[in-house]
Amino acid sequence: MDTKIGAVDACKPPCNEVGSLPRNGGVTVQNSTPLSHLKSSDSTLGRHLARRLVEIGVSDVFAVPGDFNLTLLDHLLAEPGLNLVGCCNELNAGYAADGYARARGVGACAVTFTVGGLSCINAIAGAYSENLPVICIVGGPNSNDYGTNRILHHTIGLPDFTQEFRCFQTVTCYQAVINSLDDAHELIDTAISTALKDSKPVYISISCNLPAVPHPAFSREPVPFALSPRLSNQLGLEAAVDAAAEFLNKAVKPVLVAGPKMRVAKASDAFVHLADACGYPLAVMPSAKGLVPEHHPHFIGTYWGAVSTAFCAEIVESADAHLFAGPIFNDYSSVGYSLLLKKEKMIMVQPDRVVIGNGPAFGCVLMKDFFKGLAKKLKRNTTAYDNYHRIYVPDGKPYNAEPKELLRVNVLFQHIQKMVSGKTTVISETGDSWFNCQKLKLPEGCGYEFQMQYGSIGWSVGATLGYAQAAQDKRVIACIGDGSFQVTAQDVSTMIRYGQKTIVFLINNGGYTIEVEIHDGPYNIIKNWNYTAFVEAVNNGDGKVYTAKVRTEEELVKAIDMSVGAKKDCLCFIEVIVHKDDTSKELLEWGSRVSAANSRPPNPQ
Repeated sequence: MDTKIGAVDACKPPCNEVGSLPRNGGVTVQNSTPLSHLKSSDSTLGRHLARRLVEIGVSDVFAVPGDFNLTLLDHLLAEPGLNLVGCCNELNAGYAADGYARARGVGACAVTFTVGGLSCINAIAGAYSENLPVICIVGGPNSNDYGTNRILHHTIGLPDFTQEFRCFQTVTCYQAVINSLDDAHELIDTAISTALKDSKPVYISISCNLPAVPHPAFSREPVPFALSPRLSNQLGLEAAVDAAAEFLNKAVKPVLVAGPKMRVAKASDAFVHLADACGYPLAVMPSAKGLVPEHHPHFIGTYWGAVSTAFCAEIVESADAHLFAGPIFNDYSSVGYSLLLKKEKMIMVQPDRVVIGNGPAFGCVLMKDFFKGLAKKLKRNTTAYDNYHRIYVPDGKPYNAEPKELLRVNVLFQHIQKMVSGKTTVISETGDSWFNCQKLKLPEGCGYEFQMQYGSIGWSVGATLGYAQAAQDKRVIACIGDGSFQVTAQDVSTMIRYGQKTIVFLINNGGYTIEVEIHDGPYNIIKNWNYTAFVEAVNNGDGKVYTAKVRTEEELVKAIDMSVGAKKDCLCFIEVIVHKDDTSKELLEWGSRVSAANSRPPNPQ
């Protein structure tokens, strides 16, 4: 049965399944009303693109104007239900579309040719790594210039307009260069539907002289998309379930571990149902935090090798059978390739493939179908969870700070823990915030986002802008280091401009702390800013902003009270000044192991 993709209800809970449309009915079926003819001014390429964006749930496009995309922006603005969010630079526009896609299921940005596109491409690469359907729209050269020997501005000075296109080929799943109206309808619809089906970014370049030209192809309201759902091979599914059930049922202390690809597989609910049925302990890889409910009775924390949640690694690594749901084992998630796991004890479940130990393997088996089938075949076994329950010791609390003592990071996150709720989403920047936010216990409904695979510092500023714009029923709590903030700081002004109510904790420790712990050097020290003064300067008295600079626990408590109380309707920016060597113990361990992996000598030739 075909699945029709319709408008996304913006008031629905945001989605924690990266690259998927929101849960709980976020995708609605279009009403089957007759398709009406459009007046000439509306039957243009620009309006068709705008209507398609609104149809799939995009109500905000993050844009930076340039001479090649100005007419296109006019037509996007003319579409009811579509808003342009002007960003300070193209990189942040891309990051914002990334954050928007995490909350809405799909995002879009619009930039100009080459100078805009190549500025944005780093963010698009990050979205590709995280399986996010981001539609990157570029205003391209006049259609008459294609095939000529002309040299255009915004290029590298060669009569070749394909440089940008070739760059985007490796970080998008589909590329459309539209320099003719005759096939524009097909190319736009193919690009957008491919982004939704593959949960990856796409690139659409539109010649600057085409958006305003009426064409018969756009004379009717677009027919709603109908995307055929992927199906499991039934025989393969049954064989995979039987083989996995036999493997797990003979194990003494099996465990379940959720991985990040569970998001694109839309398998979170099926995974939780499996956990309910089998009684195994349930852990998450760090990049899967937020994909399963942490209030689940058998949840044991984050499995991250030597920097796991207390007692989690001991249970996972001592198990005689592991089921990993959509894992990514890279150098970061494996803590420098130091995980104590054996492949022959592992079932690897990818979005459309199951591998049991060293074999057999089953293709064309969808993850959620596999979990649903497996839940019916497993014997209940709580041995591993009982072992966890026996060895578990509750977390301790940081030492009480002395009056006016310099604030410690662990005290800061003790207070952030009290702030998170089902009405908040935590966004964690690359750096020590990865490790500190990983230790937060997420209440039911609380969102959590970070970019572990690509790990681009500065990502969180734009992503916070995009997520908050998409999920206005949530209050975003962003934890950002000073080094990362300096990369993308300008778009705090865009947050203010659009009345967002985010709480930003700017952790000022004087440098790139995560890189210090991998390999120290003078390049990891940065110029200190007066961050609160910076935010006040970009606000310029125009918006609703609260800033505070805190050095002690007493000052922090006062700032938080203001942020959730009298200033709850403001963008709240709290600069937290901590010692340069105040890091989590997990970062110290992780950094030394990643450093060892990075510094391995060349293999003998």
